[in-house]
Amino acid sequence: MAKELWRPPADVLEHTRIGTFLRWLSAERGLDFGGDYRALWQWSVDRPAEFWRAIWDHFEVVAHAAPTATLADARMPGAEWFPGARLNYAEHVLRMPGVADDEPIVFAVSQTREPITLTAAELREQVRRARAGLRRLGVGAGDRVAAYAPNIPETFVLLLATASLGAIFSSCAPEFGTRSVVDRWQQIGPKVLVAVDGYRYGEKPVDRRAEVAAIREALPSVETVVEIGYLDGTGGGWADLTRDTEEPLEFAPVPFKHPLYVLYSSGTTGLPKPIVHGHGGILLEHLKMLALHHDLGAGDRFFWFTTTGWMMWNYLVSAPAVGAAVVLVDGNPAHPDLGWLWRVAAATGMTYFGTSAPFLLSCRKAGIVPKEIADLSALRGVGSTGAPLPAEGFEWVYEAVSDRVLLVSASGGTDVCTAFVGGVPLLPVHAGEIACRALGARVEAFAADGTPVVGELGELVITAPMPSMPVAFWGDADGSRYADAYFGTYPGVWRHGDWITVDAGGACVITGRSDATLNRGGVRLGTSEFYSVVEGLDDVVDSVVVHLEDPEGGAGELLLFVVLRPGATLDDTLRGTIARELRTALSPRHVPDQVFQVEAVPRTLSGKKLEVPVKRILTGTPVEQAAAKGALANPESLRYFEAARARGQS
Repeated sequence: MAKELWRPPADVLEHTRIGTFLRWLSAERGLDFGGDYRALWQWSVDRPAEFWRAIWDHFEVVAHAAPTATLADARMPGAEWFPGARLNYAEHVLRMPGVADDEPIVFAVSQTREPITLTAAELREQVRRARAGLRRLGVGAGDRVAAYAPNIPETFVLLLATASLGAIFSSCAPEFGTRSVVDRWQQIGPKVLVAVDGYRYGEKPVDRRAEVAAIREALPSVETVVEIGYLDGTGGGWADLTRDTEEPLEFAPVPFKHPLYVLYSSGTTGLPKPIVHGHGGILLEHLKMLALHHDLGAGDRFFWFTTTGWMMWNYLVSAPAVGAAVVLVDGNPAHPDLGWLWRVAAATGMTYFGTSAPFLLSCRKAGIVPKEIADLSALRGVGSTGAPLPAEGFEWVYEAVSDRVLLVSASGGTDVCTAFVGGVPLLPVHAGEIACRALGARVEAFAADGTPVVGELGELVITAPMPSMPVAFWGDADGSRYADAYFGTYPGVWRHGDWITVDAGGACVITGRSDATLNRGGVRLGTSEFYSVVEGLDDVVDSVVVHLEDPEGGAGELLLFVVLRPGATLDDTLRGTIARELRTALSPRHVPDQVFQVEAVPRTLSGKKLEVPVKRILTGTPVEQAAAKGALANPESLRYFEAARARGQS
């Protein structure tokens, strides 16, 4: 058993939202689970219709037409949830339970302009005006509204105004290049484009007016462009869109699976998949996760460092639906130093700090001690996602941030717009482990033959439907592309593409993407523990590892590429240190055959490493075909691996 770092207090059931839910289940449903999370989880996946109807009833979902059933068809793909129901996601976010009109609900911090705070009444008023403005532009149910804008209040307001009309929202962060944006939005044909003129990243101003013009030129469906004068400080077209009006704030009742927004896969090897999410599925999933797993409610201030191009933004901005305020941050997280976000946490009274595993590990490596540079006394929770968080990352949080917080290492995806494994206030936190499978998420590990395994590495699969599984892929009329993406390997079972180990108690460890697995002598090795060891060395800033199979059945080659700190050299001494640390911490199978120095590791726009395109390049695929450059944060990095291939062939 891994080292225990935190355990629930004795009165956890009295002071948490999951405790309230358990009391409600006992009183309203006659179900007594005590504080046994594992029994509660088992019921939630064995009786999904009962569980999700309990979520609906407990959170008092407003239905303009009542559902005729909860789960009319449980087959995947195509499970049918809450048929006949009519509701609206935006109505529930703006309900803001437990929040008075004059209480703050949005805290916005930016490196481009001064901080902004909106009260609950001010947020509703902004949405009312924006909704009326969209109607003046002819936007109605089913139309698409696109935002080329950062994590600022205007983007949040636009999402809610769009959803209130039954129109469909889509966002791209303004650091996305023209090609990357067009690849996404050509597929959905937006009617209105709302875009910033630019932004500031740290001290650097970035003008995006030329990109906006090019995007509009490439999208003939766009009838109107509304500019947000974010960089130059003027109102632009946004001021006119949100001018005063007598039009009331109303919410179009739409079917449960009516499209709410379109998210996109990374698109590293082709056009990004346009993933359509529905009003009802997103609402129920986020109510469950934010309240029961993150323990958020009125009085909380919820933050996740994200851009509008990552599903974590969509997850973040659902928080007012459970009464929690949101902290929106736009800027360079390392400017002027890695302590900036922790100081923002103090300034905003943040109660929940969400970020990525690489950020936490960077703080640890830089020697940052957040509790010494910022008042974090309000902090109750820390969330980590985007990559597996190793044990040393867990320990750093409890040593350097706070020994009182509930640390949740979570994993999920754009495909479900949530985490399906994470943490919960009822369970202890152990170093390097994900505490549990989320309620309503029947996550299992499958062996190669499609049978479930416990305590062994396997493919992460979901064997029962979840309401937030995609409604569809945009333009996929017969559903074949959707079915092939998730159900092509195991019919009727969702294959996610990660390696996972689930122990007998339900705790999990994710060890990387299954398509990036290192297979040495028939033993599958995950990449996350590999990176934890290598990047724990003082001289190594970043790394990527790939395994090149031998077509004749030999051991193949394990190749490691490292980015070094300034002044460090990849010499025999460092190579020896890397080999020794891997052999000692992991096994001799983990020792690479060759180590190369590169200037950067290719990453998606949301920061994930791209082992598969690297492997393709090293095995002869031209760079232009190995990855879609518009999906990369640093496309120039691919050339380093092309050069490495050339060196290997010479």
